Amino acid sequence: MSESEYLYLSHNVSNLVYHLVLPAKYRRIIFDNTVEKHLRQICLEIEKRYDYITFLEIGTDKDHVHFLIQSTPNYTPSKIVQIIQSITARQIYVECPQVKKKLWGGQFWSDRYFVSTVGKNQNKSVIKEYVKNQGKQVAEYEQIYLKL
Repeated sequence: MSESEYLYLSHNVSNLVYHLVLPAKYRRIIFDNTVEKHLRQICLEIEKRYDYITFLEIGTDKDHVHFLIQSTPNYTPSKIVQIIQSITARQIYVECPQVKKKLWGGQFWSDRYFVSTVGKNQNKSVIKEYVKNQGKQVAEYEQIYLKL
């Protein structure tokens, strides 16, 4: 996971960073250490496949995942969600078959998600720490958005 910087393309310069939260279908508790490890590896493969999608941080918390992602205007937030959901679901079902037993109907991710832009200098570091520390019971992160 790398630090965000300005991305220079032939027709634009951008620094688009998104905080994305994807809940598991039915908010099932499926993200243990094994699934998290596979998820991180799959996301690294997504980075290789899609030139302008970079995972700055990934944090799991039992029934949902927080991503801090940098991209370019080439990819809308909904397209990024579609890419992440389709590839990770397919791969996790293959690599972690025990997860499929906890879900029914074949869907891994909920249809709902949260996405927010993150400012370059102001709140990115706070959100990065929040995402990084997902699943850890630390009191200072319980009300992280009150600091924003």
